[in-house]
Amino acid sequence: MSLARPLLASTASAVALLAACAVSGSAVADEGMWTFDNFPSAAVKAKYGVTIDQAWLDRVQGATARLSVGCSSSIVSGGGLVLTNHHCASDCAQDLSTADRDYLKAGFYAATRTEERQCPGLQADILISIADVTGQIGAATAGRGGGGYVKARDSAIAGIEKADCVGKESTQTCQVVTLYQGGQYKLYTYRKYSDVRLVFAPEFDTAFFGGDPDNFNFPRYDLDIAFLRLYENGHPVATPDHLRWNPAPPSDGEPTFIVGNPGSTNRLFTVDQLETLRDVVLPQALLRYSEQRGRLIEFGERGPEQKRIADRELFGIENSFKAFWGEFQALSDPGFLEAKAAAQSTLRAKVAADPALAAKTGDAWGEIARAEVDHAALNAAYSLIEGRPAQGSQLYVYARELVRGAVERTKPNAERLSQFTDSRLPLMQKQLLDSKPVYPALERLQLEFWLSKIREYLGADAAQTKAFLGPDSPENLGAALAASTLGDPALRKTLWDGGLPAILASTDPLIRFVLATDPTARAVRRDYEAKVTGPIDHAAARIAAARFAVYGTSVYPDATFTPRVSYGHVAGWTFRGRRVAPFTTFAGLWARATGADPFALAPRWEAAKGRLNDTTIFDYTTDNDIVGGNSGSPVIDAKAEVIGAAFDGNIHSLGGAFAFDDALNRSVAVSTAAATEALHTVYGAQSLLHELMTP
Repeated sequence: MSLARPLLASTASAVALLAACAVSGSAVADEGMWTFDNFPSAAVKAKYGVTIDQAWLDRVQGATARLSVGCSSSIVSGGGLVLTNHHCASDCAQDLSTADRDYLKAGFYAATRTEERQCPGLQADILISIADVTGQIGAATAGRGGGGYVKARDSAIAGIEKADCVGKESTQTCQVVTLYQGGQYKLYTYRKYSDVRLVFAPEFDTAFFGGDPDNFNFPRYDLDIAFLRLYENGHPVATPDHLRWNPAPPSDGEPTFIVGNPGSTNRLFTVDQLETLRDVVLPQALLRYSEQRGRLIEFGERGPEQKRIADRELFGIENSFKAFWGEFQALSDPGFLEAKAAAQSTLRAKVAADPALAAKTGDAWGEIARAEVDHAALNAAYSLIEGRPAQGSQLYVYARELVRGAVERTKPNAERLSQFTDSRLPLMQKQLLDSKPVYPALERLQLEFWLSKIREYLGADAAQTKAFLGPDSPENLGAALAASTLGDPALRKTLWDGGLPAILASTDPLIRFVLATDPTARAVRRDYEAKVTGPIDHAAARIAAARFAVYGTSVYPDATFTPRVSYGHVAGWTFRGRRVAPFTTFAGLWARATGADPFALAPRWEAAKGRLNDTTIFDYTTDNDIVGGNSGSPVIDAKAEVIGAAFDGNIHSLGGAFAFDDALNRSVAVSTAAATEALHTVYGAQSLLHELMTP
């Protein structure tokens, strides 16, 4: 694969970076996804001469939002208008579409508030406070190990979350966040908005111009933006402290800040954990994604309606496949893991030199190494049956949430599975009961594929395979399960409200299937927690405590899909002697367009050629440290004004799950200059522009 070389070529600077971190314990260059309560303002001042004080941080924190689809966003007007990426709003556009009105293909614009459409299942969360609860979790888990450690920890978390949000569930959500691999626990309290409506989204071909070939690459020519609006009690939310929209183009070297919710990184993993990812987890995922992609492509070739309903799922699969492939290539570089091993050895030596610290840490690295043996053995069963079952099947998600929800809600809050505690039920209930389309033919494809992978990966004679398939074939069983009527939101509400008696009385094929197989899935979960999650989390917490003792808290925690701030500047990069400029323009779009997918222009853009300023900066790159989950994050300047929306990284950034390379890793954003001109000239969205430009 051509993606391997850029990642492998970055090894030298990655090694240097890891070596520096091993010595100092702190991030170097523009590295870091910093929490709002531990932002390195002094480092930013020293490097860029920019003052980021508490007032700046408080304002930005209150004007950025986490979206429940795994994305980020910012509030950009006094009337609750939200900027994010098109691919973060594309599920909404798809759910609102029909065979006769395809908003992904044609785009969507609500010129008036009455035309704005509610997005099924979407919630926006704005962080309002952070509190340290490490001591409470530590006291609850003292002396526990294995599955007992997980149970005690999760029980304590459930209690803290419920106590913080009691009586405020309709407007707040509370989440205990694990930081530094268990070294810290923080209670994050959010103001939530459960009524989020679509205002504007361009055509898919415009937002994702260049398609999969251009994904994770640069130059890019994508208008990957969308606008949503927050509502409450049927009215737009007043947001006077929003971020100002700045339509000026960015300049080379300009300091930039990206504020969002990076999803997950593994930069603090041990070498044994990284080796299991490289040797087991990623290869299995890549094989499944590759075949699933092929099946979706074939399904879309059956006709225009099949293509319409499969394209959004195909986009997600292709994006994940490319990201995982990049991670695999990074971990396959011997120099990369050698640098990780050197950093780990340095920390272990410092711990060993302090007898008291060594006694507290114990054989934490050895415990993780032994648990990783079980991880490798259990990964396939856990992933297919418990972790990500029936991936792509909305009906299966409904069935399992209904069945497990009925069972778990009969238990005390502290004894439930973590997904069903009182603090997390409101969002689950919203996503379960909101109306959205379900496509039986696509459901059948996804269910058949999943069941075939259970048989293939676990073996026909495995007890789990027999529990899920019995004497049936994946094809016959998939067809039977896809006949479920859970696509009807009224039926789902009846089953949810009716609790366990209603579930046990149901004759829906998927409800009966989950009832029959859930004991097996729960057994897989218990085994995994006892042998993998529990031992690793317990040991990782002790390593984190040792790291704090040696280096202090000058390092940032791994990403956890919680609000973070990264700092950097507009910058291109040099690779193999070739300089990559940080900007593209509208002129480059016309030159790149071929008229054939994925380089075909939407009709509006064909018509606008000659009316747009060819020199307008379209997309640009910065050296901010971001990963998946940052999609939709605002790029803001030192005055806290929005100058872009981050939507991707370059090909070198795919190893960012494990380390940051300041010389090559780049974020990719669409400029507010391009968005402003496109809204005016291409879409005629004058009311939207007026709102954006109103202070």
